[in-house]
Amino acid sequence: MSFAVSPASRTVLVTGATSGIGWETARLLAERGDTVIVHAPDQASGDDAVARMVAAGTDTLRLRLVVADFSRLDEVRAMAARVMEEHPVLDVLVNNAAVAAPEQRTMTADGNELSLQVNFLAAYLLTHELAGPLSARPGSRVVNVSSSMHRTASIAWNDPHRAKRYSRLAAYAQSQLALTVFAREQAPWTSVSVHPGVCDTGLLPLYAHEGDSALQGAECVVRLCDPAAELVPGAYYDRRALSPAAPVAMEDRTVRRLCKLADQLVAARTA
Repeated sequence: MSFAVSPASRTVLVTGATSGIGWETARLLAERGDTVIVHAPDQASGDDAVARMVAAGTDTLRLRLVVADFSRLDEVRAMAARVMEEHPVLDVLVNNAAVAAPEQRTMTADGNELSLQVNFLAAYLLTHELAGPLSARPGSRVVNVSSSMHRTASIAWNDPHRAKRYSRLAAYAQSQLALTVFAREQAPWTSVSVHPGVCDTGLLPLYAHEGDSALQGAECVVRLCDPAAELVPGAYYDRRALSPAAPVAMEDRTVRRLCKLADQLVAARTA
């Protein structure tokens, strides 16, 4: 699949861009002519990801590397501050970073269940921290890379970290439901969520034994980043098709309740 080169260079931030769908998304967007901010959880994996893109033919001048471990919210804030300082205009944010929930419930230093924080809370915080750059130019977009698994999920409002009953599948699905609901928050930019298909990435064991290529999944994401593609604000896309999200994700009350919970969970911890 080919994409038209952007008529004017835009600036795009892709989280979780060191492998899989994130890496392919960043590469395709740079190929289009966008300036791509490549997010990595650490310097070594970031340097390797950029080197592989350049080896694949990507213009190194199109790439910028930022580093933040999303299991630490202070690093998310620091990364956002750097992006704002160096890129006062941000046209697209792709919230792609994700981890599989561990077999045993794992808590971050911020006091959150690991997959909830990395897959949703970090994206929530980053998006809000980058409100200035995202609002700087009309037509900006936020694309949340979610999952069809959100349909199997429920948000444990009174126990979001699942201390009472933990299941890695339930925890992961909850994070994907939260990310899907978050796309419906009212904002100056257009937000959507997308299930890029079951792809052969590190998350494949949660879904199946075989899947599409990461490139095929990335093409679904990049299509939503294209300014020529008309988007329905708050919508959920299944690969390339507009699709109904889980009924609970369409409730305005759920959006308000989730954002209130997220605000509490990302609040800076005091000593």
